[in-house]
Amino acid sequence: MDEQLKAFENTLYFHGTKARLAVGDLLQPGFKSNFKDITLKHIYFTGTLEAAKWGAELATAKGEEDQERIYIVTPLGDFEDDPNVTDQKFPGNPTRSYRSTAPLKIVAELADWERHSDEEINKMLAGLEALRAAGKDVIID
Repeated sequence: MDEQLKAFENTLYFHGTKARLAVGDLLQPGFKSNFKDITLKHIYFTGTLEAAKWGAELATAKGEEDQERIYIVTPLGDFEDDPNVTDQKFPGNPTRSYRSTAPLKIVAELADWERHSDEEINKMLAGLEALRAAGKDVIID
């Protein structure tokens, strides 16, 4: 399935999450961050399956029984590069990470995708914890 999606990645947008939603539902700002205890003014999404996987995996990483989900979405308003990724980690936005104050409409759920290994996820979680411990877990929202 990943190979077929790669052919469409330049035209699709994804949102990785633990939320159980349906086609036609709207994702909107105003929910808690998966990374920090703050309510977000933006809804975040990506143009790459890789970044969406991380979003889904990190959303469920707190040990909860929630299922990882990736939705294919359509932005319903203006959006911009996500400064948390593009300004801080990946200048030029190679992860195609975006944010919007307008809703995203769910057009499909991606049911078949390959997770990162537990080792890769744990390494990412350790990196996020190190940022937290150093006071560098800033979210520009």
